[in-house]
Amino acid sequence: MSRRSLIQSLAALGGLSLLSGRAEAQGGARAAGFWYPEETDPHERTFMQWPVNRKVHDDPDFLFDLQGTIAEIASTIAEFEPVVMLAAAEHHKAIRRLVSGQVELWDIPTDDLWCRDSGPSFVIDGKGGLAVTQFNFNGWGGKQVHGADGLIAARVAERMGLQVFDTGLVGEAGGVETDGHGTLIAHESTFINPNRNKGSKAEIEAMLLETMGAKKLIWAPGIIGADITDYHIDALARFVKPGQVLIQMGEEIDPEDPWSVSAFETHDILAEATDAEGNKLELVILPEPLDIRVDSPDFVSSYVNYYVCNGAVIAAEFGDREADEEAAEILAELYPDREIVMLNIDPVGEVGGGIHCATHEQPKV
Repeated sequence: MSRRSLIQSLAALGGLSLLSGRAEAQGGARAAGFWYPEETDPHERTFMQWPVNRKVHDDPDFLFDLQGTIAEIASTIAEFEPVVMLAAAEHHKAIRRLVSGQVELWDIPTDDLWCRDSGPSFVIDGKGGLAVTQFNFNGWGGKQVHGADGLIAARVAERMGLQVFDTGLVGEAGGVETDGHGTLIAHESTFINPNRNKGSKAEIEAMLLETMGAKKLIWAPGIIGADITDYHIDALARFVKPGQVLIQMGEEIDPEDPWSVSAFETHDILAEATDAEGNKLELVILPEPLDIRVDSPDFVSSYVNYYVCNGAVIAAEFGDREADEEAAEILAELYPDREIVMLNIDPVGEVGGGIHCATHEQPKV
């Protein structure tokens, strides 16, 4: 079963047009000396998106709850760093009633909340340069309407006057993790998938490395078609820092559960892998919550889908007191200089994601 509702696209997006006010580079960030930095590096701001599309969220009561949760996440992050909420101007009055006054509103239309996937992905050159690297979001392979979301990254770049690097890769930033120092991890199911990219694994890998400004990519198989994302890595495994990966999994493999099988498979591949510098990866295991508030096969209960902002880690709690406390303790050990903030984000989990999925950082340069 899907972990987000599979809604067929009503119309193909086609190609992104060249927008005025920005330069577009038909090539990768890496060739120009740019790279996607660590999430733990200082941020200029956080971007988020306001969910509004009734073709995606057809229950108005649930949509209201979902918007309230997005507002709470935004207001919480705004206590630590600036937040920009992307939404069409017609929604700004309603949003302002729900979010902190510290949250800035930009008039950029949205469909859904998944800013990690459809929002702007920033790269830096270490010399004060900032640019956007394009993932060409296509609704996770045409599974969901994305007429507005498919244009967000380009529209943000236009508003900010930033150069855009575009290798032609199609995918989502939530499908790839980076240590910010040349190493990526990803599930093949997300990128080497005809609903996103044609061509060989080697060709798609080359595009992803160019897009992210990285040198080495560690692949694990993942699962095609089990959820709308084709199993994004950021719900399972995250770089804490170069050489260290946090992965959430059960104590024992369940051969009847494809998610369990895939998680253990990814773990074993990472345990044998080396990063771009030739160093083995240290894996930290984070247990799964069991006694949670929402009993639904589509519900995502990922502690690993947390967001690192300036001075804090914003993570989810799911009502399993023992597991929630253990997750908070592990995160505190891994991020000793940051405050750990745990939020109830159940409506976001019900539609298949978490806090990391709903946010996207702009690095400070």
